[in-house]
Amino acid sequence: MTTATATSSDASSTSGLNWTPRLWGTLIVLCAAMFLDALDVSMVGVALPSIGSELHLSTSTLQWVVSGYVLGYGGLLLLGGRAADLLGRRRVFLVALGVFAAASLVGGLVDDGALLIGARFLKGVSAAFTAPAGLSIITTTFAEGPARNRALSIYTTCGASGFSLGLVLSGLLTSVGWRWTFLMPVPVALLALLVAVRLLPRPVEERAQGGYDVLGAITGTATVLLLVFTVTEAQGAGWLSPRTLGSLGVVAVLAAAFLAIESRAAHPLVRLGIFRNGSVARANLVAFAMAGAYGGFQFVVTLFLQHLLGWSALKMALGLLPAGAMIALSAPFMGKVVDRFGTGRLLPLGLLSLTAAFALFLRLDEHSSYPVLVLPSMALLGIGFMLAFPSVNIAATSGVADEEQGLASGLVNTAIQVGTAVVLAGATAMITAGSAGGDSPQAQLDGYRPALLFVTAVSLVGLVIAATGALLDRRRESAAVPVLDAPPAGSDRPSADEVRTAPAPEHVRDAVLTRS
Repeated sequence: MTTATATSSDASSTSGLNWTPRLWGTLIVLCAAMFLDALDVSMVGVALPSIGSELHLSTSTLQWVVSGYVLGYGGLLLLGGRAADLLGRRRVFLVALGVFAAASLVGGLVDDGALLIGARFLKGVSAAFTAPAGLSIITTTFAEGPARNRALSIYTTCGASGFSLGLVLSGLLTSVGWRWTFLMPVPVALLALLVAVRLLPRPVEERAQGGYDVLGAITGTATVLLLVFTVTEAQGAGWLSPRTLGSLGVVAVLAAAFLAIESRAAHPLVRLGIFRNGSVARANLVAFAMAGAYGGFQFVVTLFLQHLLGWSALKMALGLLPAGAMIALSAPFMGKVVDRFGTGRLLPLGLLSLTAAFALFLRLDEHSSYPVLVLPSMALLGIGFMLAFPSVNIAATSGVADEEQGLASGLVNTAIQVGTAVVLAGATAMITAGSAGGDSPQAQLDGYRPALLFVTAVSLVGLVIAATGALLDRRRESAAVPVLDAPPAGSDRPSADEVRTAPAPEHVRDAVLTRS
């Protein structure tokens, strides 16, 4: 069994909301790493035109500056989560954060496209280990309930802020030079690393017992890597080309082999029984749809504002600021909101807001104005992520034993990254097919609209899954409420109908009359 990650001095603080300075420091360090991981997914987007111009990269090669990071991140998350459980969460987190800082520095200094993509892939690999390790440190440090909800709300809101503020920061930094989008995380990561060495708890024992599922690690990682690679390359090769279909066939074979291995392994990389937890299963599906839809939407918005409307990087940063600001400002109180209303209510509301934001953007044209088109969508995006992102992470780790928190964290992060890669590839293919290679405003709009319809549909699927889960939860709660039996004949105990129709006690009636 895995012991609690908190030190003995802090353990008593985790069940309440009066945390020690050390606990706050631990949470802030983990939030900084999560912010950087999420930031790197979106921050490079605005810088792509400048990168392509300076390094002479084609559009298809430029996509790999984004996809390289997602490939490393999404492909190795399951392995990263299991490594955190087996090798120690603190150790895995510190090593991976150091690699992230080094890869960021390399990415900001290279002058070759292949090296830049390689640095991005390495950053993605390091994030695949810091993300599940950091999330599982939180879920094993803070007791399940209000304390954990508060910690996870702050933590995941920082991640959502990274996603949304990535475009804003990228616009500001790109106006100075695109290399700063790669160099800016370096000092932040190094500072977080130095503080983490001092503050992250050193438990007597934090490793899960069990061996290494080598075959599962190989087949599972290969499955996710090949899937992400196939969908990102499909737009160039063609979705129905022999290359794409053959690659998808290999993915299916690897996935079947992985499931067979995991069902028989003594110490599986992914214990398949974890998906019997309905909350975990639904949360992963919702995370896939939510992150995928946003990734595709962000790509469309970047192209539309810069290429069609001619916005500068700085103007785009300021235009998208409301969504990021709303998410960042919500961090201190979202824990209380989750405690008050529950993830079952907040998750469908968040997906509804996100879906509405994407649908509203379908009104785009070459004369679109900021107040009419962009601002309403940004406001709805802010509300959606503010409600949905903490809720989906809490739901994905609820009811999971400490020794599998790394696994649960790896699963939900994998769903987020694979969803981003798959839906982004689909949206990109629709933009290319719809525009038919034309550069006129109408040709560009003909590419953007199908892509927006696609991401809206994906978000709608996530909304349906979230709403279905909420209905199932309500039915279970209703079924759990005891029903009053009819009193036996001759009993003095009142029946349920008599209880409902009986007059209120005299002192209660007097109190009501007094208030009136």
